[in-house]
Amino acid sequence: MTDYSPLLNRVPAIRHGFGNKSALLPGHLQPYRATLPEKKQVHGTRIVDVTQAAQACGEADGFYTRQPGILLSVLTADCLPVIFSRHDGSAIAAVHAGWRGLLDGVLEQLAARIAQDDSTTNWVASIGPAAGPCCYEVNEELVERFKQQLPLPASLISPHYRHLDLAAIAESKLRELGFAAVDRAGSCTICTPNTDPLQPQRFKYTSYRRNSHRREQDPTHPGITGRNQYAAIIITGE
Repeated sequence: MTDYSPLLNRVPAIRHGFGNKSALLPGHLQPYRATLPEKKQVHGTRIVDVTQAAQACGEADGFYTRQPGILLSVLTADCLPVIFSRHDGSAIAAVHAGWRGLLDGVLEQLAARIAQDDSTTNWVASIGPAAGPCCYEVNEELVERFKQQLPLPASLISPHYRHLDLAAIAESKLRELGFAAVDRAGSCTICTPNTDPLQPQRFKYTSYRRNSHRREQDPTHPGITGRNQYAAIIITGE
């Protein structure tokens, strides 16, 4: 079952959705697939203005448009997908924010792009399925980097020893950047089970971390190449 944002559901003239293993790109967005910009996500902070369908964007992790009919998306498999819309549906954006992007300021870069001709107070944001604090274990050095670089409570950054809460960090940043509202759609990509009886898989989402653990135990287990899920949004004008 596709995940949706209650916030974005209230915005006129857009469609959106967060994919999973059953439908990497939500079915209602499939008709717009050919308009997807071409891109290579590199855990960076570059934001691209998308002005035409299937635009070649090069290396980028954030995308912004005011053009109807262009599907913006990011691919994830534990990193945070964040999708955005102006409250009237006249502009949208999508960002891929892994731990590197969060530290290096990809959300701040998107806010800076919006500020060129608007205010973030006119925008809402939705954080999609990603590795949760229940499962996202990292080394203590990385936790310390977050605590040192970000002016956030230590318990928010790492609610459990050597675990990061990426969604909480992103939500705090987005509120500080002035977005009018933020919500979260979906759940942990590592441990959320599949509850659709029509689908055979054990887990709902593709997870790089879970897949890596499986491959350590069984080198013949297939990788996730081509199986990342889309977080996508489009201005339909309808």
